[in-house]
Amino acid sequence: MAEPVTAARPVSAGKRPFWTEQRRSRLTAYTFISPFFILFAIFGLYPIFFTIYLSFFKWDALGPMTYVGMKNYDLVTGDPLFWTSFTNTLIMGVMGTVPQLVIALLLAVMLNSAMTRFKKTFRVLFFMPNITSIVAVTLVFSTLFGNNGMINWLLNHMGMESMAFNSGWWGVKIAISTMVMWRWTGYNAIIFLSGLQSIPLDLYEAARIDGANRRQQLLYITMPLLKPFIVFVTLISTIGALQLFTEPYVYLGQSGTGSTREEGITMVTYLYSEAFRNGFFGTAAATAVILFIITIIFSMINMWVSNRMEGSTGGGKA
Repeated sequence: MAEPVTAARPVSAGKRPFWTEQRRSRLTAYTFISPFFILFAIFGLYPIFFTIYLSFFKWDALGPMTYVGMKNYDLVTGDPLFWTSFTNTLIMGVMGTVPQLVIALLLAVMLNSAMTRFKKTFRVLFFMPNITSIVAVTLVFSTLFGNNGMINWLLNHMGMESMAFNSGWWGVKIAISTMVMWRWTGYNAIIFLSGLQSIPLDLYEAARIDGANRRQQLLYITMPLLKPFIVFVTLISTIGALQLFTEPYVYLGQSGTGSTREEGITMVTYLYSEAFRNGFFGTAAATAVILFIITIIFSMINMWVSNRMEGSTGGGKA
């Protein structure tokens, strides 16, 4: 007897195979970019979370870890040397960042001028300090700012007394801030230049036809349109100032523990000393967390100030 023929079950119109062409293309794309996320998770996210975790423990990197709670934070905030490093970081940050941004903007305007010759050559020269070895630059500046260096020779030649750039409270800060300015001014000038070149020339032509002078063009065209670049440069310069390490470490650290001298110690050199000289990795991790919080606070202040400036100048008229 023949078996009855059963009708085939219709496939629902809304149901599709799991491995569609779109899913395959997405999987291929994620596979290609996965090395970045894997490396970022290993060398970026994991150290951050481990540092926060370590800040609640006492550890010398060899023995067992002992939970101490908030004691590491109490030890750091109760250490006068930490607050000295915080003060030094702020002072050298202001001394090295504010003049740097002003000079960088002036250099960018000069490079953007149609009357300037050899513009490409100047751009390369301005950017070269940023790709020069920081250690080599610091050693050269150590010679320039030495007791018998060229800077003191110039001061004496102008009838002024020599300055203790290697040991004086303000002398050390001036020398380190000068290194920071020399290294980053050209880099910021190139960023400002890219912002100036993105402004349409038609706006300046229309402003000149309406009778606007150079000052009005600067205030009501250049500065408002350059604001995103100014905010970006100010933000990265602030973060870089808070993370200042190599210049004071090499400049003052040539004599053992010189980089922890009160006149030149920064928050990062304090952190480094706690971990790799004193063996207190718990307090070093707490210092890193505090520095992270301070960096976020200063970044938020920068954004708030920039937004306030945008609101105060947004309604101006030429």
